[in-house]
Amino acid sequence: MNNKSTDSLKNPSLKNEWESSEFLMIRNRLDQSIELLNIDPSLAEPMRHPKRCLTVTVPARMDDGTVCTFAGYRVHHDIALGPSKGGIAYSLGVNLGEVAAVAMLMSWKCAIMQLPYGGAHGGICLDPSELSKQELERVTRRYTSEIISLLGPDQDIPGPDLNTNQQTMAWIMDTYSVNRGFTIPSVVTGKPKSIGGSVTLIEATGHGVARCTKIAANHFQLLNKTQTVIIQGLGTVGSIVARNLDSRGFTVTGVSDRTGGIYNPKGISLLDLQDHINKNGNLKGFSGGNNLSNEELLEQECDILVPCAVPNVIHKGNASRLKCQMIVEGANYPVTPDADNILEDRNIYVVPDIIANASGVTAGYFEWVQGLMRLFWTEAEVLEKLDQLIDRACDSVFQQSYKKQTNLRLAATSLAVERIYAARQVRGLYP
Repeated sequence: MNNKSTDSLKNPSLKNEWESSEFLMIRNRLDQSIELLNIDPSLAEPMRHPKRCLTVTVPARMDDGTVCTFAGYRVHHDIALGPSKGGIAYSLGVNLGEVAAVAMLMSWKCAIMQLPYGGAHGGICLDPSELSKQELERVTRRYTSEIISLLGPDQDIPGPDLNTNQQTMAWIMDTYSVNRGFTIPSVVTGKPKSIGGSVTLIEATGHGVARCTKIAANHFQLLNKTQTVIIQGLGTVGSIVARNLDSRGFTVTGVSDRTGGIYNPKGISLLDLQDHINKNGNLKGFSGGNNLSNEELLEQECDILVPCAVPNVIHKGNASRLKCQMIVEGANYPVTPDADNILEDRNIYVVPDIIANASGVTAGYFEWVQGLMRLFWTEAEVLEKLDQLIDRACDSVFQQSYKKQTNLRLAATSLAVERIYAARQVRGLYP
């Protein structure tokens, strides 16, 4: 006879190692969406947890002959809409909870953009600046071999993320292909064009953030004058956002990188800034504005603030001091829930990450499709398709916001949840 209580079976208390503060924050947004949509919690329950989590030990030989071990992770969140898709990050901040949180965000991004994917994410806990290129290759190949059972063009398709790039994806593709015995380009996206990569993939996320910024500014009627923009994080995404918005008539008044920030209320010359970075490797010492810390830059006056660096930079400690009309999340969850509440009370619009920076996974989808077909599109064709999906997704989120009378973050999350829930309804629960 089974002596377990019925209540404990119906309401299991799952406390697992992936339930970090980041994961619980994203899941709380899911729970708000479930309540807003008034959907069956039992059918939505699987979405509250990762489908699978894999933690691996990654041993690799260093150049001096010693062997070091690193912790590696790969998480699939939900695959109701298709195979899982998500990046691989190399950072000392990588852990199972952070990876699971981003995997859930990826599920929402794919659903909003109406891509046939579920969400995934992965990474290795290491500082890539401390490893040589040869060491990074050995680590990457061993990590790939450890998670290879999860990978495949019909199972899970990784792409580049923090501190990984085209070369990383090439090593993963080659390792996977060697183990399968033939070349399989569509097992990854973000690889070099010489082995099946797509044009514009590197620029896609920044292009999408800039396009969402312009669409949202127009939607909220902020285009009655030249808009000033501050961009925190002048990396791959932020630099493209800056150039893109500058070319469209916005005035970039503030930028930053890991060395600090520059602010000039009259506008920053991006050409002069790029010359300085080319010569010095960063923007430290640039004379085209006032030197500030990254934290101070966020609080300078502007119309639009675009954080493109790291999570949780806008929080309850500084949200009340921001001097902007709109925030566009170029990074993943740069605004905390406490800050969200403060910003909403101050009537500061927030364009959430799951719509603002979803162009990266969308361009990855294009590369995956092209690889499967062995038929490649031109840059103009890729950008046209990308812009169509961005415009459609933004319009859908704005409509959801009006329909549900809620802010853009909850509108976007609920729209994604609604689409995944519809798939789960018709697929049912096995067995």
